[in-house]
Amino acid sequence: MSQEINPIYSEDNIRTLDWQEHIRLRPGMYIGKLGDGSSADDGIYILLKEILDNSIDEFRMKSGKRIEIKLDDGKVTIRDFGRGIPLGKVVDAVSKMNTGGKYDSKAFKKSVGLNGVGTKAVNALSDYFRVRSFRDGRMKAAEFSRGIIKEDFEEKDSSDRNGTEISFIPDADIFLHFKYRKEYIERMLRNYAYLNPGLKILFNGETFYSENGLKDLLDEELESETLYPIVHLKDNDIEVAITHTDKSQTETYFSFVNGQNTTQGGTHLNAFREAYVKTIREFFNKNFDASDVRKSIVAAVSINVEEPVFESQTKTKLGSNDIGPNGPTVRTFIIDFLKSKLDNFLHKNPEVAEAIQRKILISERERKELSGIQKLARERAKKVSLHNKKLRDCRQHYNDQKNERKGETQIFITEGDSASGSITKSRDVETQAVFSLKGKPLNCYGLTKKVVYENEEFNLLQAALNIEESLEDLRYNQVIIATDADVDGMHIRLLMITFFLQFFPDLIKNGHLYILQTPLFRVRNKKETRYCYSEQERIKALNELGKNPEITRFKGLGEISPDEFKHFIGKDIRLEPVVAGKDQTIEQLLEFYMGKNTPDRQTFILQNLVVEDPDIDKKEILTEAAAEN
Repeated sequence: MSQEINPIYSEDNIRTLDWQEHIRLRPGMYIGKLGDGSSADDGIYILLKEILDNSIDEFRMKSGKRIEIKLDDGKVTIRDFGRGIPLGKVVDAVSKMNTGGKYDSKAFKKSVGLNGVGTKAVNALSDYFRVRSFRDGRMKAAEFSRGIIKEDFEEKDSSDRNGTEISFIPDADIFLHFKYRKEYIERMLRNYAYLNPGLKILFNGETFYSENGLKDLLDEELESETLYPIVHLKDNDIEVAITHTDKSQTETYFSFVNGQNTTQGGTHLNAFREAYVKTIREFFNKNFDASDVRKSIVAAVSINVEEPVFESQTKTKLGSNDIGPNGPTVRTFIIDFLKSKLDNFLHKNPEVAEAIQRKILISERERKELSGIQKLARERAKKVSLHNKKLRDCRQHYNDQKNERKGETQIFITEGDSASGSITKSRDVETQAVFSLKGKPLNCYGLTKKVVYENEEFNLLQAALNIEESLEDLRYNQVIIATDADVDGMHIRLLMITFFLQFFPDLIKNGHLYILQTPLFRVRNKKETRYCYSEQERIKALNELGKNPEITRFKGLGEISPDEFKHFIGKDIRLEPVVAGKDQTIEQLLEFYMGKNTPDRQTFILQNLVVEDPDIDKKEILTEAAAEN
């Protein structure tokens, strides 16, 4: 039997791709993961951010104090009032790779975008893309589709103010079922406002503006009382804001480079954490444990770097070691800044220094009191994990820095063996893990973290996620609650969200917690099968598939065969992010939903709870929750 060993390899195998073809073939190289908008780092938000970064850079170069953003049914329009793209280069600036004004640092200094790729990526990945530039009474416009120019308009007179306007609609063939979520965009815009005091950003009529920079950011983000007023320190190319809260058990940081929210930190955040401990130790002349010094800290740090090096095109982690070509290292720069500014501040404000010292001593005492329980819990978790069938792990993990697929890592928290069995058989063993709950978890509202170590299930879940100390070593990017779409399932969702809000709120704040949406119905005829996630989708399928289609009602996850389930946790996965809003603190949220079952709460749930399953009665959910509370 012959076997072909050497397939033909000729000139015909060598291809040269146009710039837009390469971006569309490998979009992840330019905008990270694609996604449908359920995650804050999904590609559709990166598209928006790439355009917005250019407008921000105009403001940072003292040109234009206002940016207008409109979102209408998937179409994004961003208008700034900066200098405007030079009219003769408008088409080149948005459609020719390695064309831009930021390479020599003359027209732009310490900008976010430096490689001339961002706007071109947006162009190539948009079904519709229009650019208009206004300069000195003249206007130039061009329209594209998927990177290919459709209309190159002649220059003409214009009375509009100088600046640039870009509109785009993401390509639905690349961003499947995409949907912009207002909460993620608003969070992005708030950060831009804090980092650029004096800049006014208008988004669908809402204004984002800050006068006090990072101090305003902490004021907005803080959810419990602070132990002392926010310490706000600034100098050339660096700004920090620091305080401690009285309830948080973790460290909370907001880090930025050249106005870019580096959600994964990097060299500057590592330097700040080291510098803060070093400064506090030297001020008090005591070798405090680093974890005690930083426990409950809430801090924001922003630095400006010439020609920053990020670890990916999406710029979420700084890799630069130097401030600039002739400057100090990032580490030295931040250590020197805190040693000078923070040390001086503490000497001038002894009441703040005393509050910090008290907090450190309290943290030290609490750590020692918990150490015995923690030791026993860790030993028990380690012993059980050798035989633990509740966690079916995957091979790739989010905390593996060299893992190219770490952003795809997921863990499904399921109820019972039936549901976990379907997911386990249909999952991707490389990136998807499963953790099976025994039944309804404990309602931990109002309890201390001691319960996390004493409750075996919570302790094992904490160990599986690897979040005992912080989110730095989180093992899965997406933590997904996968329960049946019935009363019991919805109650389990509520109890699990309570657990994370109570003890690991940063998991939610950083966009890692999701609810898995699974179909309620399967409607099919001999030619086509439709999976319906709501009663409306079922009715639509019945109308479109003709007479007498077969209808299957899925009552639980365990009823869906593994062959079918692989679609619902694969490329067609539908996730609903758990997002903490800005109107209430976490403490207020927990009190309202998990405290005493007040008539106010019952009325609110009856009026606002969205239930896709027509068989579920809202009052039945209330009765179930009331019994638990």
